[in-house]
Amino acid sequence: MVTRLRDLLEGGIADGSLGTGAKIPTERALSDTLRASRTAVRAALAELEREGRITRHVGRGTFLAELEGDPDAPARARTPLQTSPAEIMATRLVLEPEVAALAARHATQADIEHVQHCLRRGDATATYEEFEAWDSALHRAIATAAHNGLLLRLFDTMNAARDLPVWGSIKRRSASPERRRGYERCHGEIVAALVERDPDAARDHMRRHLVDVRTNLLGAP
Repeated sequence: MVTRLRDLLEGGIADGSLGTGAKIPTERALSDTLRASRTAVRAALAELEREGRITRHVGRGTFLAELEGDPDAPARARTPLQTSPAEIMATRLVLEPEVAALAARHATQADIEHVQHCLRRGDATATYEEFEAWDSALHRAIATAAHNGLLLRLFDTMNAARDLPVWGSIKRRSASPERRRGYERCHGEIVAALVERDPDAARDHMRRHLVDVRTNLLGAP
C-alpha cells in the first residue's frame, strides 16, 4: 500500500500536478483512487510522514513535504549498506551536528512545526518500534530543515543503515526506559535550540545526544 501511494504522489510530481507544499487528496479520495480501505490509506500516510515525504496539519490537510530532483533517491538510500555500527556512529557524529546547526539557521516555520510534531509523536509512543520510527523521523526532519539537498542525500544514505539487522539488534538490546527518557530529553534540547535559532546550541546538543547513543550502543570509546 505504501508503494502504491508513493507511486501515485510521484506520478503527480512527474506530471506537474504536485509540487513542494502542494495539498494532497483526502483519505477518502485516496481510498477511492487506490481502491483500498481508509485504514490502509491512513497507515500508508503515517509511513510516508515518518519518511518525511508528507506533513499533516490538523484542520488544514496533508501536504507534500519536499520535491527532490530524483524521486527515487529515498528508495536508493534504503539499499542495504556494507557497514558496521561503529562506522554508522562515526559518520553520524561527523554529519548530524553540523546539519543541526544549519537547520537552526535555515529552517522555515513549517520546518520547525514538523520537527516539533515528530518530537511530540515520539514522546507519546507506547512501544519501542514506534519510538524508533519517530526518532528516525525527527532526525530526518532536522536534516530536511537544513535546506541542503546534497547533505540530505548523504543523510538518507547514512540513515538507511537503521534497517541493517545488526543495528536493530544492538539498539533493541541496549533499550531501556531510562535511556529512552534520556533520548527524549536530548531531543527536546535539540528542538528548543532550533526554535531559538541557536546554531551553536543545536550543534552541541546534537553532538552530546549522539555521544550518548554511541556509548549506550558500543560502550565508552
